[in-house]
Amino acid sequence: MIIGLGEALWDMLPDGKKLGGAPANFAYHAGQFGLDTMAISALGEDKLADETIQALEANGLNYLMPRVPYATGTVQVTLTGDGIPTYEIKENVAWDNIPFTAEMEEAARNCRAVCFGSLAQRNVVSRETIQKFLDATPEGCLKICDINLRQQFYTKEILEDSFRRCDILKINDEELIVVSRMFGYKDLDESAVCQQIVSDYGLQLLVLTCGTNGSHVFAADGQHSFQPTPKVEVADTVGAGDSFTGSFCAAVINGKPLAEAHRIAVEVSAYVCTQNGAMPKYPQELIAKV
Repeated sequence: MIIGLGEALWDMLPDGKKLGGAPANFAYHAGQFGLDTMAISALGEDKLADETIQALEANGLNYLMPRVPYATGTVQVTLTGDGIPTYEIKENVAWDNIPFTAEMEEAARNCRAVCFGSLAQRNVVSRETIQKFLDATPEGCLKICDINLRQQFYTKEILEDSFRRCDILKINDEELIVVSRMFGYKDLDESAVCQQIVSDYGLQLLVLTCGTNGSHVFAADGQHSFQPTPKVEVADTVGAGDSFTGSFCAAVINGKPLAEAHRIAVEVSAYVCTQNGAMPKYPQELIAKV
């Protein structure tokens, strides 16, 4: 079982709402390669929760999302005069209060890989559930932390704990600047910071994405892979980062060499950028690569 663990929410956009949240996106994209995947979170006892279930099932996603007495998560997205989006992530919602159930413990014990982030750890209830889940996974389970620094919803303590618990850390160039300042790496260049984090926290891999400037993978054994970002006709970038993580995870699990897994992830995320929405179907030639 490949599991995405954390926030389940709706992006309330000016032109309507769309199901969001990295865990479901990650699980969907890893599942495009025939892997058995599941999204784990929590939903409210409301109409939006019913719509979440309908959307998950329409996309063929397995899920474990108990109902809790809080509103289903939403993010209010507004656009400034020049079209720049701003986000208001509602607090004390269902995904802030994910209970650690017997079903979740069973899923953890049968977990081959799990992806989690920092955003879903902003509240102590979900943070403890994520920690218990990670602790319950078997030896050899691949733990991926795709940090998600939003608003004020992170602390150095949460990030340090997440770094210690993961095997693969995925971070973007803007987040790396924040982490460099917070952890005292500010005098090092980008590559040196990444290598230092790998060393300090005993990581297997660190994935650094830099938007149009390409992406890097740094390995504990000194390997380094760089891939340029392909130039494509962009429909939208929603879900592209999660498609990178999901496809990279699938490729690593299937035994692809580091550089090949990286190349596949870049190709998949570029394809997703050419499609509308976070969960497009993959063409057969992409699926065959993994």
